[in-house]
Amino acid sequence: MPNARASAASFLLLALAAAPIGALAQGNCAKPVYLSFDTGHMGVAPLVADVLKRQDVRVTFFAAAERTQTGGDSLDSEWAPWWKARAAEGHEFASHTYDHAYWRGDVKGTAPHFRIQPSSGAFAGRQFTWDAQQYCANIAKASDRLQHITGKKPLPLFRAPGGKTSPSLLAAAKACGYEHVGWAPAGFLGDELPSEKFSNQKLLQQALDRIQPGDILVAHLGIWSRKDPWAPTVLEPLIVGLKAKGFCFQTLRQHPAYRSWIASHS
Repeated sequence: MPNARASAASFLLLALAAAPIGALAQGNCAKPVYLSFDTGHMGVAPLVADVLKRQDVRVTFFAAAERTQTGGDSLDSEWAPWWKARAAEGHEFASHTYDHAYWRGDVKGTAPHFRIQPSSGAFAGRQFTWDAQQYCANIAKASDRLQHITGKKPLPLFRAPGGKTSPSLLAAAKACGYEHVGWAPAGFLGDELPSEKFSNQKLLQQALDRIQPGDILVAHLGIWSRKDPWAPTVLEPLIVGLKAKGFCFQTLRQHPAYRSWIASHS
C-alpha cells in the first residue's frame, strides 16, 4: 500500500503503547542491543539527548574533538555542559581519537608505525607517520578530556574513525589499555549515506528488519554531507520499533565481549 511506509512511525508509537512494561525494562534484557553515537557537527545533539531521555535509553558515546556548526569542536567548553548532563543521565563514554585520526595504512619496519590522517584539529587533512605511542596518546587525549568535562571516567574502549584498523593498530591500542569497538553489519544505521539514494524511511525499515539481539548499532551526532538529517526522522521511531519487537537497550559496559576487559582496566 502506498501509505504503509509513510505511516511507519505512527504505527510503531502505537505498538510501543501496547508493549508490556516488563519487556522494555533495561534491567531485564533478554534481547539487548547496544546503541552508540560517534561525534559529528553536533547539530542534532540536543535532539538526540531529548529522545534518549524521553525513551529512557542509555547509550555509549564515542567522542573526538570534531568541528561543529558553531565553529568550535565537540569537546570544547561550549559543549562541556551537554556532555556533563549526559553523564548525569547514566550514559557511557569512550574515545574516538581526539583528532578523529584515520588509519590509512601500516608502515613496514621493526616497530609498529602507522600512516594517520586527522580530519579534525590544526592538522586536518594532512598525513603523518605515528608510532604506537603517538596513536595511543591521541586515544587517551579524548578519553582524558571526556573525564575532565563530565567527571566520569570513560570506558577503556575506543572506536577508530570509519572503523578503519589493522591487526597491528589494534594490538598497539590494546597494549596501552584500549579495546576497539566496531559495529554489527545490521547496526550500521546509514546516517552517513546520501539521502538522495538512502531515504530516512528506507534506513528505518532496513534497521527494523535486520537488527538482531546483541548487535552494536552506530549513528552520529551530525553528518555534514547528508542533506536530509537522519536523527530527527529515524531515531525515535527506531527505538520505539525495536522496543515493540522486544529489544532493550544497554551500554557497552554491559556487553559480554567487553565486560571483563572493562572490569580489569578501569
